[in-house]
Amino acid sequence: MSENIYENLSLLGGRDEPPQSPDDAVLETVANRRLDWPYLVRFTCPEFTSLCPVTGQPDFAHLVIDYVPQGVLLESKSLKLYLQSFRNHAAFHEECTVGIGERLVKELSPIWLRIGGYWYPRGGIPIDVFFAWGEAPEGLWIPDQGVAPYRGRG
Repeated sequence: MSENIYENLSLLGGRDEPPQSPDDAVLETVANRRLDWPYLVRFTCPEFTSLCPVTGQPDFAHLVIDYVPQGVLLESKSLKLYLQSFRNHAAFHEECTVGIGERLVKELSPIWLRIGGYWYPRGGIPIDVFFAWGEAPEGLWIPDQGVAPYRGRG
């Protein structure tokens, strides 16, 4: 009989409201059953939103999160709800992008992680923010994040 590695998940299969803030969000994980080889996991969030802490206006970004798992995998619905919690969160682009990276490192203890925050322009200037942690395993295929430099991204 195999163990149920999914028994600790509470968000799957139900309708859940996004947390009120990133601090309130729960990130769920499952055991990584593929420990024999390093591999890359990518999450792409092309419609990330947060609020400008000065004007209260919405800011929009295309996030690409790449990580090499170690003991656990990030459950995607919990990530979705976590990222949605930023819709009412007032913070600069740098704070959002780096904060997400730091939280994921804390929760996952990955071998390697990077996040590209490709922010849409405000005041005519796009701001792209990049965060990386750890060393990518030698020989691991790491594709380009696939987001073009700003030229009316789309």
